[in-house]
Parts: sequence; C-alpha cells; structure tokens
Amino acid sequence: MSPALRWKLIAGFLLVFIAGGTTGAFFGASHMRNAFFHLPRHGMLAEHMRNRLQRELDLTPEQMAKISPIIDKTAAQLERIRQETGQRVRGIISDAHREIATNLTDEQRAKLKNLETSFRHAHDRRRGLGRWRAPDSESTE
Repeated sequence: MSPALRWKLIAGFLLVFIAGGTTGAFFGASHMRNAFFHLPRHGMLAEHMRNRLQRELDLTPEQMAKISPIIDKTAAQLERIRQETGQRVRGIISDAHREIATNLTDEQRAKLKNLETSFRHAHDRRRGLGRWRAPDSESTE
C-alpha cells in the first residue's frame, strides 16, 4: 500500500469518525433535552401522566378507569401551582426591575424596558404564542 493511499484511508476514517461523533452528540443532546427538560403543554399533563403510568406499569383498563380521576385531580393541582408560581416569579422580577430602575439613567431604564419586552416575546415564542396575544392577558408560565 502506498503512503498516499494510506493517508487517504486514515483521513477518510477520521472524517467518518468525526461525522458520526458529531451526529451522535447532536441527537443525544436533543434527546436529553426533550427527555429531561420538555414539560407537557398546558392541559396535556394528565394525558402525559396517564400514558406514562400505562406504559410503565402495564395497567389494565379497569385500573386506568379507577386512577383516571386521581390523575385528573393531580394534574389540575399541579397546573394551578405552576400558574401561581409563574405569577409569583413575574411579580418578584417586576419588583426588582422597579427597584433597579430607580438607580438607572433614563437611557438605561429604556434599555431595561426593552430587555423585558424582548424576554416576554422570546418566552411567548417558546410557548407557541408567536406575536399574537389576547388583550390584557398575562403569561401563565
């Protein structure tokens, strides 16, 4: 085998190895993010819990019928807690921004307001609201 061919083979194997590693890292990171950090959408928590318990515990239809009201009640409680927590977090951040604003120049206060607005728009996009928002509605997360 000639030295030139040997180097071409080594380079080819390295490229394939790097491409495989990059692809694996991308899909692995995507899967981990969805598996650990992707919470069910509003109103989908009960269904997510039902599916997970059915899959993991091999529940019978009779068992599912008995535990469904418990799951519905639990999901409603968790949703209420999430909404209340979101409101508290927004209130605390809003209070902090008001306190901070007293120490800023007019230009800095305008920049702080722009940061708040851009954060709110990014948050809405992540939630799937896009640019539309109902009048006088507040985010529930």
